[in-house]
Amino acid sequence: MDNLILLLLIVGIICVLLSFFFGRSSQRHAEDIENISISLHQETNQLKKRLKAVEEEMMIGGVTHVTPGIGPKTKTSSKPVHEIIVNQILSLHSQGYSIADISKRSSLTTEEVVEVLRMRGVR
Repeated sequence: MDNLILLLLIVGIICVLLSFFFGRSSQRHAEDIENISISLHQETNQLKKRLKAVEEEMMIGGVTHVTPGIGPKTKTSSKPVHEIIVNQILSLHSQGYSIADISKRSSLTTEEVVEVLRMRGVR
């Protein structure tokens, strides 16, 4: 019986010592995972910023218009209208918005909105 108690005591001490070694390695793994998570979050934020910059550049860039029966044509005005804005204008017009409302929503003058609609053969 004394041998059994002594054996259990030795096994218990060994288990406690082993837990110190394995506990620290799992703590290192947790720290590594946390560092990777932070790094991934930072990279995602950087990609979002780059994507936003590219989208803004596209909004500023030139526009090509397609006039029915004529083909692609580059608009040469003082303020080129980007294709995304053109699509927004066409969508708003098809939904029944007035030229003044479309002008406010697209940040263009009413003349520019009318010109875009005319270039697309809508008006």
